[in-house]
Amino acid sequence: MIDFETNNMHYFSMQQLKKLYEDNEISPLEVANYMFERIDKHDSELKSFATLMMENAIKSAKDLSGKPKNLFGPLHGIPIAVKDLCYTKGVRTMGGTEVLENFIPTFDSTVVKKLRDAGAIILGKLNTTEGAMGGYNPKRLAPRNPWDIEKWSGSSSSGSGVATAAGLCFGSLGSDTGGSIRYPSAACGVVGLKPTYGRVSRYGVLDLAKSLDHVGPMTRTVKDAWDMYSVIKGFDEKDLTTINDLDDNNPETININEIKIGYDDHYASKDVNPEITNAIRKVVKIFESLNLNIEEVQMPDVGQFLSYWPVLCSSEAALAHAENYPSKKNQYGKWFAEWLQKGCDVSKDEYIEASVKRDESNNLISNSLKNVDVLIAPTLIDFPHYVDDKIHYGSIDKNRNKDTGKFTIPFNYNRYPTLTLPCGFSKSGLPIGLQIIGKPMTEAMICALGAKYEQITDWHNQHPENYN
Repeated sequence: MIDFETNNMHYFSMQQLKKLYEDNEISPLEVANYMFERIDKHDSELKSFATLMMENAIKSAKDLSGKPKNLFGPLHGIPIAVKDLCYTKGVRTMGGTEVLENFIPTFDSTVVKKLRDAGAIILGKLNTTEGAMGGYNPKRLAPRNPWDIEKWSGSSSSGSGVATAAGLCFGSLGSDTGGSIRYPSAACGVVGLKPTYGRVSRYGVLDLAKSLDHVGPMTRTVKDAWDMYSVIKGFDEKDLTTINDLDDNNPETININEIKIGYDDHYASKDVNPEITNAIRKVVKIFESLNLNIEEVQMPDVGQFLSYWPVLCSSEAALAHAENYPSKKNQYGKWFAEWLQKGCDVSKDEYIEASVKRDESNNLISNSLKNVDVLIAPTLIDFPHYVDDKIHYGSIDKNRNKDTGKFTIPFNYNRYPTLTLPCGFSKSGLPIGLQIIGKPMTEAMICALGAKYEQITDWHNQHPENYN
């Protein structure tokens, strides 16, 4: 019998857990019970879960525990949690709001259904900023960063980042409209994959901004992110923005020596915390030591396009919440109410202008990267700032630098896939996130490169010591 706590089994990779199942050393039921004990022990402080699905999860775990090895699914017995935007049949889906706190879907979202069909155990729903934007509704909990509970845990998939980093699940689902998989992945020191727009269905996932939203996995290793992504990707007739993808590539088939890696040191350092830039420079040196192809590129000044993102996002968010805002304005928190009002005030001409600027940004980046396959860059411009309830539950906060989305927003505009993974720590002990940005449909390529980096470094094996 394995001593889960002593062996830090909660920080095992999915591959390690699968091996234990295959060798019949543990059962999914034992693991599920252990995970709920761990959530009970730590989540009163971390506040990552919005709703636990214990009864449902234990039933699934019992069913899975009786399956023979030849019937194991790709995520057999893996404890997963999902952002509280994803519909779960018979379990409330609140989207971080008060106005939807009694909304109980009658079906699973496509991504949840695919996870279940693959054998995953859904532990529960994870807290998010209200409407998947910036601040929290007073009725909802704000997750705490496990590396420093007084620091920002990233938005909006904050619960996903916290639970994954602290070993309260083996992987999670997040969503990303301007950085909301990548921010918490970098802030909490985990892996986050934002797929190409359309490769993962958004059917049954609450909208923030339809033209910008992506759904993707957050895990502790690149291989785990790929395995989750492989399960949830694909065409969905219920979401006609999805791609009929017949691509069978996987990271193991990619020859990384053939990848042309772009890097712009000015782009990676201008207005960026020097500790972050230096960590990215070390990544480039590691790739150079492997004789990989590093090409110098010149990225455009994307700062001029960032101000158009709030126009697009807020106006699309106002449309998504039109049934409840402004008619039930009193049920919204200050931050998101201000955001929705901003969206209501956007004119037709302003939206058209922002759409044109998005196209300009996309074309400039496409031209800059025409001779390379991927781009190496930071994820965040600075380390997570101090937060408290006044910031979490107040008006739109002033800690959000106008350039916070420098490395994220343009890749929501152009819908490119990106991978965030840990590449170091600050002097104060906060994680640093590396971002590998690919071109459309190149998830296998960026994951191959990320997996190679992970193979020769140890950052992914560093965990918050208070939650060992």
